[in-house]
Amino acid sequence: MLKKDDITVVYYTANFLNEWFAGNTRRKLLETIGDLPLISVSKKPIDFGQNICVGDTPRNHIWAWRQALIGVKAAKTKYIGLAEDDVFYSPEHFIKFTPTPNTFAYNGSVWSFHTWDPTMFSWRNRRVMHSLVCERDLFVETIEELFVKYPNDATFPIDKLGEPGRYENRQGTSPRMSEMFYTYVPNIAVTHLEALGFLGQGTRKRHGFLRATGLPHWGSAVEVSKLCQQV
Repeated sequence: MLKKDDITVVYYTANFLNEWFAGNTRRKLLETIGDLPLISVSKKPIDFGQNICVGDTPRNHIWAWRQALIGVKAAKTKYIGLAEDDVFYSPEHFIKFTPTPNTFAYNGSVWSFHTWDPTMFSWRNRRVMHSLVCERDLFVETIEELFVKYPNDATFPIDKLGEPGRYENRQGTSPRMSEMFYTYVPNIAVTHLEALGFLGQGTRKRHGFLRATGLPHWGSAVEVSKLCQQV
């Protein structure tokens, strides 16, 4: 189990969400991490841990990775955990599991919630950036190698951008290892109309094959919907 001096939480945001939703995810994140170090990387200044404002940069997947890298490089601890602005994090997520050396660890206990269907959660076993915990230096080395290989955002092959430990063959970068861990209380990843991923699939995005109307710690899907959309 990781402790305060072991891990820094790196939160990154494009400051694009409505403030009701963003404020609730930040509040829940603070409740989750307690006194763990927190670094936030944003496009507008925010009062949230140690804030690094990158200014009016593009809102895209490349800059999501760039912001994460900026935050991770500012961390002083051996491990880092990434946090996105549209995910509700389990109290266990950042501290339960110590990653294997030189390995990217992904929490598989992540249930999806679609704001246009506030009746259920769904699950599929995936390794996703927002559930990543790993060694700080491993993340820096891996992502810096990627941006050295593809330094020009305008010609960056976006189809080759993906989670460490999954996409190195596509990228032509050094192979990396990944692993899964699972928490009893899950994270909740919210798919919403303001998400980058929504631009591609929209409300056609399907639920996972496991479905539930309620989850431990979080309660019902209807209750979670109230944190996402102000009535």
